[in-house]
Amino acid sequence: MIPQYLVDFDLSALPMVETDVLVIGSGIAGLFTAIKASGQQRVLMITKKSLLESNTRYAQGGIAAVIAEDDSPAYHLQDTLVAGAGLCRSEAVEVLVNEGPDGVKELIRLGTLFDLENGELALTQEGAHSHRRILHANGDATGYEIVRALAVEVNEHPGIEVWDEHFVVDLITDRDRGECIGALVQKDDGSQVFVKAQATVLCSGGAGQLYRYTTNPDVATADGVAMAYRAGAIVRDMEFIQFHPTSLCYPGAPRFLVSEAVRGEGAYLRNVKGERFMDRYHAQLELAPRDIVARAIVSEMESTNSTFVYLDITHEQPEMIKHRFPTIYETCMRYGLDMTTDWIPVAPAAHYMMGGVKTDLSGESSISRLFACGEVSSTGVHGANRLASNSLSEAIVFGRRIVDRIQSLSPLGSLQVRGTSTASVNMNSKIMKEQKPISERRLRLQKMMVRQVGLRRNGKDLQKAMDKLQQELQFFDLTLTHKEELEYANLLTCAWLVTSGALHREESRGAHYREDFPARDDIVWQKHSLQQREQAIVEELMS
Repeated sequence: MIPQYLVDFDLSALPMVETDVLVIGSGIAGLFTAIKASGQQRVLMITKKSLLESNTRYAQGGIAAVIAEDDSPAYHLQDTLVAGAGLCRSEAVEVLVNEGPDGVKELIRLGTLFDLENGELALTQEGAHSHRRILHANGDATGYEIVRALAVEVNEHPGIEVWDEHFVVDLITDRDRGECIGALVQKDDGSQVFVKAQATVLCSGGAGQLYRYTTNPDVATADGVAMAYRAGAIVRDMEFIQFHPTSLCYPGAPRFLVSEAVRGEGAYLRNVKGERFMDRYHAQLELAPRDIVARAIVSEMESTNSTFVYLDITHEQPEMIKHRFPTIYETCMRYGLDMTTDWIPVAPAAHYMMGGVKTDLSGESSISRLFACGEVSSTGVHGANRLASNSLSEAIVFGRRIVDRIQSLSPLGSLQVRGTSTASVNMNSKIMKEQKPISERRLRLQKMMVRQVGLRRNGKDLQKAMDKLQQELQFFDLTLTHKEELEYANLLTCAWLVTSGALHREESRGAHYREDFPARDDIVWQKHSLQQREQAIVEELMS
């Protein structure tokens, strides 16, 4: 069984730091929420690496918002609902599409420099969008520009304190009140501190490191969703993991993201025989939803006995390619690939977690005073398959809503902190020595997830994965001290959630594809999967 806490501790014996708002994570969700909250409250932001290291930094395509006169929130709503394959929460999508433009204006006010054309905001189109509504910065470095601007604001703000190189181990809940009162934090030297907070906001990103091949950075180890689950929060729709169709697949190169916007600007997909193939899979060709494109690529790789397909934009003007995609162009050139003349080898890689900590429209979880924003959350916006460039919009829109809700909270008051250990296992019952290196355990888990809980799934493989995970749960009996061990515990927790959710959902929908149940079944399965510690999976009907 997955325990409530990863380590033993005694709150009464630990140093305590108090703050109004604790923000865990430093991507767009964390930075923006911290800035908005700091207007009236003291904010402590904790990041396990540095302020600039997050998934947001690597987001290339842009941020989706209705700006153009020929576009409307109704069009954006419809595109999002179609991509979400019947599992979006319509109220959450309405919030996103209607409040997104104001969020973009706020980013501009805070110093984000989006690209302009003739003095107006430059807009592009991406897969499954019906209109040009994607704002971008420096061509294909949108995420980095947003993080740069927000980080400057955070660093200069007297009301925001930042702890780099600190690891949030677990959330602390008050058993009597049933609410989150802060978190247990481990410093770089291994010492621990209890951070008491009036409100705790998880902005810790996704779970890309569950898989061997991912576009995510090393920090994406599912920390937030894992610690929320252990604390007793409800998590939703964890079976839906989005694989980006086109990551660079070349010897010696990282699985670098080749943005959806490249196809939006006219690039073709070709198999190793040079044939365009998307007309065999979807009417929208290269601009089909991501899950369809990713599975089509895998099918072509299998039928041609190849490990990649090609992305071809050589028919476009070289000047446009270099101007629009400078980061991708320069990265490819570093490995001897010229986008203007060469077809680029690409393959799918784990990219985004649609599920996460279940929240209401104010971003609050099922545990009072615990909020979630960004990829770690399940607001209901993305459904079974996220629409391109909606993630950055979601973080801004719901970050603002979280701050509005926090400002209405009553004071937490004094706590009766127990003097005894609150961990689930006593220290003397823990196994003191690791049997296998963490790097070996992690790689084995990642390979298993790719093979058995990846783009295409079936009951037999999923059950094999569950059996292996069940055996691996004995890892929680070890004494965990190092950050790498704690990260692996979070990945293991999340692997359990994803695999059990995938085994439970006996249909194919969005990013979840079952070869043994290849059809979408709205009669039986148009509902959410809810998971809570020590509880069986519960199905939630669509609201």
